[in-house]
Amino acid sequence: MKIAETPALDRLLDPLARSLSPAAARAIVNFRADAATRAHIAELAEKCNEGQLTPHERAEYETLVRGIDFITILQSKARRLLGSCRKR
Repeated sequence: MKIAETPALDRLLDPLARSLSPAAARAIVNFRADAATRAHIAELAEKCNEGQLTPHERAEYETLVRGIDFITILQSKARRLLGSCRKR
């Protein structure tokens, strides 16, 4: 399940994004999961592609994917905020 930016999600997240300081926005933009987490996600992705996830692993993988999608949306909003700060 992919989280798509929708008008409802924008209404929820835009006020939060506008409240970010430039430093907080940069921290969100620069956020990357640690190496161990990235490796675990890659392992689950490979097992998913091979149809070998247990029910517990599938639930964990789906949760991680939704979290990644959410972080990606926040990063996009933070980039836009930083871009608008530079234009001023």
